[in-house]
Parts: sequence; structure tokens; C-alpha cells
Amino acid sequence: MGAATNIIKKNSMASLGYNFVAPHYIPKGKDEYYLRNAQNLNGVNHRQLSAFEIEVLVRNRNTSDNWNNILVSDAFNPELVKNCKFFGLVRIGKLEQFCLEFSDLKVPVGLYNSTIISCDFGDNVVIDNVNYLSHYIIGSEVIVVNVNELVTTDFAKFGNGLVKDGEEESLRIWLELCNENGGRKIIPFDGMLAGDAYLWTKYRDDLPLLEKFKQFTEAKGDKRRGYYGKIGDRTVIKNCKIIKDVMIGSDAYLKGANKLKNLTINSGPEGKSQIGEGCEMVNGIVGYGCRAFYGVKAVRFIMASHSQLKYGARLINSYLGNNSTISCCEVLNSLIFPAHEQHHNNSFLCASMVMGQSNIAAGATIGSNHNSRSADGELVAGRGFWPGLCVSLKHNSKFASYTIISKGDYPAELCVPFPFALVSNNISRDELVLMPCYWFAYNMYALARNERKYIDRDKRIDRKQLIEYDYLAPDSINEIFIALEKLKLYTGRAFLKRTSPDESFSDAEKITAGEQLLLAKDPVIDELEIVAHGVENSKRKVLIIKVQQAYDIYCQLVVVYACNQLLDFADQHENFESMLAGIPAKISREAWANIGGQLIPANEVEQLKKNIRSGKVKSWDMVHEFYGKQGSAYPMQKLLHSVAALLELKRTKKLSKELLMVSLDEFLVTKEWMTKNIYRSRAKDYTNEFRKMVYENDEEMNAVVGKLEDNSFIKEQQAELKLLRKRVEMLRAKMFATNVKGNKEKLVAAG
Repeated sequence: MGAATNIIKKNSMASLGYNFVAPHYIPKGKDEYYLRNAQNLNGVNHRQLSAFEIEVLVRNRNTSDNWNNILVSDAFNPELVKNCKFFGLVRIGKLEQFCLEFSDLKVPVGLYNSTIISCDFGDNVVIDNVNYLSHYIIGSEVIVVNVNELVTTDFAKFGNGLVKDGEEESLRIWLELCNENGGRKIIPFDGMLAGDAYLWTKYRDDLPLLEKFKQFTEAKGDKRRGYYGKIGDRTVIKNCKIIKDVMIGSDAYLKGANKLKNLTINSGPEGKSQIGEGCEMVNGIVGYGCRAFYGVKAVRFIMASHSQLKYGARLINSYLGNNSTISCCEVLNSLIFPAHEQHHNNSFLCASMVMGQSNIAAGATIGSNHNSRSADGELVAGRGFWPGLCVSLKHNSKFASYTIISKGDYPAELCVPFPFALVSNNISRDELVLMPCYWFAYNMYALARNERKYIDRDKRIDRKQLIEYDYLAPDSINEIFIALEKLKLYTGRAFLKRTSPDESFSDAEKITAGEQLLLAKDPVIDELEIVAHGVENSKRKVLIIKVQQAYDIYCQLVVVYACNQLLDFADQHENFESMLAGIPAKISREAWANIGGQLIPANEVEQLKKNIRSGKVKSWDMVHEFYGKQGSAYPMQKLLHSVAALLELKRTKKLSKELLMVSLDEFLVTKEWMTKNIYRSRAKDYTNEFRKMVYENDEEMNAVVGKLEDNSFIKEQQAELKLLRKRVEMLRAKMFATNVKGNKEKLVAAG
């Protein structure tokens, strides 16, 4: 038996350009153009060609299977159509004696040197040297030049995970996020937010919820066959090879792409998307304002708005959040929240959920099944995740917010519960070393500047989700309370071990002992070897260093968090009494969830899930409305959380004036310290001899990196500190004014 051959079908020439949709898929009373007509909203009135126009077209070496099926507008100029082959119904708008210019490209309006099958054109388009153009609706002032193949099939899904009429379920496109074995797979759709992807990947034990998500997604699509591809107004496409089943918005720019297949490329004046040289992108959704260029490979993916892929980046089975950039690296099976940076050719990220404001350094290898028998490993990293140069991590691992990991090969799984911590691998002593609050003690400039940078780089126009960029927020503060308890426990255990090596004390006794030492700032703490348990899946020692410093900073951060929120709240009230009245008498610190970069109280998320299961929430649009409502409620929710955190820290049940006065004093001291640390951590780069040695003198260094005293960010921070002092004084004045008023009233009452 011979080898199988390619199946080449022979059909009548009369079929070319017709029967785009098989008759049994067309509703009764409709023709094959019914969806095309609904899609084409350019408002152009068409007519048939005149005999003179046909004569001119023929003279210009154009052909058509049926000239009666070439419909044109009244402002059609047949002299601007040359050397084209037309098949099927083709509708053409204005063609006027203009040339269109974009960047360095200047081309005459008209249709030239192309094969055109069943397409609609807006006004004053340029179509030149398109070898095969089939079943597209093209807007006005569009430029398409030097394209090998630009086609749409009758079963096009444009990157959405749909199954069209007559197709098998096995053809559905899924995104296998967070896990290589598909256990958290989701169905992509145009408009999917990072929060949607998180909800769908996270709650895998809730089968009714998962089924609702699938129904929501099916409802957003359309199973009918026969949709045409669209190219929006003013889009420019040049020197591309294959574009198949791609929906393209307005004002996009595609140049030199090798293959674009089954995509939606959102683009418009509010966010112009670009795809450049050598890109190959298949089965995906590209958000507004995205850019992909120089050899990018993307398969089964979503790029949220204003994200970038460049310099050979590979994005496969992954969701890339808003305002993120991946350059050179390889990313597989990952869910990435907004504001992610990953550069350099040898970075690898696999089977991970990274919760935003993250930065993956060169040589980082965040792999999946290095130490497993199957591809089922996962990594979960809170906001601000920053693995350093050549870091190698094992799955499963989990990291608190703003974990920074020092260069090294980490041999076992990690669970780091301390936010803002530095994780180091001490090879010489075979120890894992944790320094909680490293950022505040040694790298305050980077921490504060990154927060400002993420805010400035948030280019989203449609902000359905309120993304939190503040490093002090409900998620990190809740982690601080966990960290405080662990510091007490580990300190108490180390201290009591001196007197009772058999560890006969309960955890409660250890916590009490540790708390007493830490509150007293007992010097004995520096003599203790304080070891953590449950951080690394190994038998080696996990050492915590600078424990007293970490404990003190964590407590200060809770005060800073609360006072920041209270100052904002005070600005909304004329007097202190109305401010206090706006805070409920009974509040408690609640659990929160990071839903795609938006922080939402856990009980609200549970209510959303309940409403979805019950049918009260009926669509993704309603889920997005929930995000919007939570975003509106967030400032008050955050305020109440901050007050509850302060009361818990200070072990009191009421926000009194005395507590607030003391807290404001602590707040200013800490903010002054933080502002000085911002300056000091940057100043090190100007005083370190190894930093300075590449410059002949200070003048050369200042010319290259700028003068320290001219640093705009440091100036801003110092100015903000001055403003903060004034705001604190204003709040104190409100409190004092209330006291004066109260004393006057008492005197009047006393006669």
C-alpha cells in the first residue's frame, strides 16, 4: 500500500468566490452573504459597473468571473484598478486620485496586481501585490501591500475558543495556564481580563462554577459559520507572508510578519497595535496598544492591552497581563498579572502564576518538573516577585509579596511567607538564609520608584479592573501579620531551646516568649540562631537574620499603611468628629484575594462565586461589572482594613484620638526614615568605588548617569514628605479644633 497523498480537490471555476458557507449551514431565507452584510457597516451605497468602466477595467488587464458582481460607489475610478483578478461578489468604495502616506511608505490609492475573492472595500484603499485576498471586509484608507496570503475561512474563530457548527469538540482551543498537564485550562475569548483567567484557573474543585464560566464564554461567541475577517480603518499591512483568519482593528500596523493565524488584533486610536518583522502568532488574542516585533513566537495566548513581546520572545499557552513586557525569553503555561517585566535571552518561566509588578532577571530558570515524575508542578508568586540573575527554582513553590531572590540554584521547593524578604542560598554553609524587610533596609529607592513606574506606565483606556500598585495594600499587610506571628514563634523557640532542649513548650508559649523579647528589643535576640520551619522542602537549616529589624519595620509599615489611608479619609471631612463617624465601631481585619491584580475582599469573591452558581450573575459582562463595583468600593474597604490592622497591632478595639496622635508621630518618623533610605540606597551608586571605577572622574560619572542631586524621583519624594507633614498638621488641627469646641460647650453647660 502506497503512502498517503495530499488531497487535491477539483472544482468548477464557477465555484471560486462562491459558496463560502455550505448551504446546510445557512438559515432558511438567508444567503451566503447574510453575516457579511451584517458585519459591513461602512454605509457605502453601491451600484453596478457601467459599460465604460468595464471597458477601462479590461484595458487595464483586470479580469472577473462576472462583472455584474463587481459593485462600486459613485466615486469609483476604474483607472485606479490594474492587473487584478476578481472572483465572487466584490464591493468597492471611493477610489480617488490620491496617494496615501504612512511613515516612509507612500503609495497610490487603488487596487493593483492582486487576486481578490469576495471582499468589501471602504473608501480610498490601497491594495497592491496581494497574491491571494479572500473574504475580508476592509475599511477606509487601509494600505495592504506585498502580502502573500490574506484569507478567511468559513469556520474562523479569530482566536476565540469556539466550536463552530459541524465541528468536533476536539477542535476547541484551550489555554493551559498555570500547569502543564492542562488541569487548569480555560477557554480564551476576546476581552478576557486577568481576573477572569484567575477565577477560572483557581477554583478547580467548584465544577458548577467552571461550567458557568464555559457557558459565559460560549455566549460571547457565535457558532454560525460565515463571518468574514475585518481590517479596520487606517490600518497598514506591508511585506507579510500569511495572514489567515485574523480580525484586525483600526490604526494597526503589521509589517514583515511571517505568519498570523486565528487571531483577534484589537487596535484603535486609543491603543494602536503593531506586529513586526519575523513574527509568527497563532491562536491568540492581542489587546489594544500591544506590540510584537523581531521574531516573536506566540501560540495559544492572550496579550492584554499595552503589553509587548519582542526580540524573539516565546509566549505559549499563557496569559500576559496589561502593561507587561517579555523580551527574548520563553514563557510557557503561565498566568501573568499586569506590570510584568522579563528580559534577556536565557530567562525561562513555566507553569507559574505571577501576581504582578514582577521582574524576571537574566538566567532565571523557573521550571516545572525538574523534581517530579510528571508535568504537574506549579509556582505561585505574590506581587513584586523578583528572582535575580541565574536563579533556578523548583516547583511547587510559593512566595509572599515582594520576594527578591539572590542569585543561586535553589535545590528544593520553597514556601516563603515573609513579604519584602531577600532569599539567599548560602552554599558554603549549606543554609537557606531569609532577610525579611530587605527592601526597606537596603533598597528603598527601587521599591518606591517601581511603584511610581507602574502607575506611570499604566496605559489602559478601559480600566474595568482597578489594579493596585501600592506595596502597602491589604494583601501585603495581611502577609505582614502572618510574618509577625512567625517571627515571634521562631524567636521564642530559639530562646526557650536554651533552657529546654527537648522543646517541651507549646507554640503559644513560644509566641509569648518571642513577643516579649521583640517588644523589649532584648539584645539576646542577636545571640540566637533563629531558624524557620516549613520554608524549604529539605533537611538543611533555614536561617532568619536581622529578626529584630524585620519585626520593627513590619510594625512600622502597618502604622504607615493605616495613617496613609486615614489622611486620605480626613481630607474628605471638615472635622474630626465626622471623620470618626464614618468608621464603623466594630471592624476586623479580613482576608483578601488578588484577582488579576485587583485586590478584593475574600468574602466578596465568595459571594460572586455564589451568585454565578445561582444564576444571579449571568455573563462575563456582569462579572466585569462586579470588578467595577469593587473598584469603586475599594478606597473605603482599604481604609477599614487599614484601621482594623492598626487596632490589631496596637491591641485595642477603638480608634481613639490618643491612638491616632501616637500613630501619626510614629508615621512621620518612619516616613522620614524611608525618605532618607530612598536617598541613601541611590547614593551608594555614587560612592561605591567599584561602581565609580569605570569613570575617570566624578564629572564623567555625572555626565553618564546624571547628578545625584538632580534625581527627579528623589526630589519628588522629598517634596512629598514636606506635603505629608503639612497634611498631618492639618489633621492634628482638626482634632484640636474639636477639643476646643468640646471644652467651650462644657463651659457653657456648666454656666
